[in-house]
Amino acid sequence: MFENYSLAPPDPILGLAEAFQKDPRSNKVNLSVGVFKDDIGATAVLKSVKEAESRLWNTESSKSYLGIDGLASYLTSVKHLLLGKVIDPSRIAAIQSCGGTGALRVVAETIAGQAGQSRIWVSQPTWTNHHAIFEAAGLQVQVYPYLAKSEIALDFSGMMNTLAKQAEDGDLICLHACCHNPTGVDLTLEQWQVLAAFLAERRLIPFFDFAYQGFGDGLREDTRGLHEVLKLNPEAVICASFSKNFGLYSERVGAGLVVTRDAQTSASVLSQLKQNVRANYSNPPRHGAAIVALILEDDQLRSEWEAEVDAMRERICSMRSLFVSTMQRTYPQRDFGFLLSQKGMFSYTGLNAMQADWLRNERGIYILGTGRINVAGMSVGTMDYLCQSIAECLEATSPAVAL
Repeated sequence: MFENYSLAPPDPILGLAEAFQKDPRSNKVNLSVGVFKDDIGATAVLKSVKEAESRLWNTESSKSYLGIDGLASYLTSVKHLLLGKVIDPSRIAAIQSCGGTGALRVVAETIAGQAGQSRIWVSQPTWTNHHAIFEAAGLQVQVYPYLAKSEIALDFSGMMNTLAKQAEDGDLICLHACCHNPTGVDLTLEQWQVLAAFLAERRLIPFFDFAYQGFGDGLREDTRGLHEVLKLNPEAVICASFSKNFGLYSERVGAGLVVTRDAQTSASVLSQLKQNVRANYSNPPRHGAAIVALILEDDQLRSEWEAEVDAMRERICSMRSLFVSTMQRTYPQRDFGFLLSQKGMFSYTGLNAMQADWLRNERGIYILGTGRINVAGMSVGTMDYLCQSIAECLEATSPAVAL
């Protein structure tokens, strides 16, 4: 039976990571995988996380199963972190999930199972795994334009016009709460307000992917778009990940929240989410969720964690600025100043697939074919080499040279 299986294509991001690992060049630079790195290229464990783990190790008395929906203290803390006092907690059906990916899959599958042929609209472009997750869950995926032709700025009018003409009552609209992946291009507060009113008027369901809280403008500031939408929309989905802002990549810590109209509806939705979890992985792991809960509940740990998130965000911003200024000095013919207005770890550079191939083959610099880079993968020590390589790439692949 198994000999008839065909070879699946490699993941466009993880496949590059594998190629990078095999690359023997000592000056290689990986800007493809979405992992935060410090200036020496390490993804270190946060000090607040190490302290929380130490406390848990000394006090933990059981490795028994969690409930189907997860660790209660974690879910309470997550609701407050994401929503504050904006929503009555009784209206929120929440589950702990295996990362943000797990939240997307469980919630999407639950909605598809209850609503039948549901549609979800995703931005073009969006995180590459969105299509696979939603389609596997049974949702019909549609796309709305997000970037202008320049591929470095938001096409808000195109986005709104497409949704106004084609989205139907009850459709789900997938939105990145902040730090849009892969472009780094976010909506302004005023645009969020316009979108919020539109979603309410058209009875469309906002479906938030919230993976980078704190990496845009700040932990509280990055919830503003979400809160604006919730002011006018009584129903919403929020899928959160704590891989980035807690550095808990391998612990797979996420949460799926469904905001409903009332407590009775919330209880019904939670029962369906739990049934889906039970048929999938039965119940989630404790360790990562316990770390998050302890940090968010303890004043000293929370203060230390918030400072660490601030430091990570500041490093990303400093790398953006250094890249732009170094490119300006190295290759003034091309203005990369637009990167300064983008948010989070990722940015669209305007580089094309041919240029991405050139950088990988000729200089050992790994970026996606779309031109997306992980800004957090940059460092002071590699910046001159990176920018000089991009300058040489632009010269080698310019139309004049191609002719």
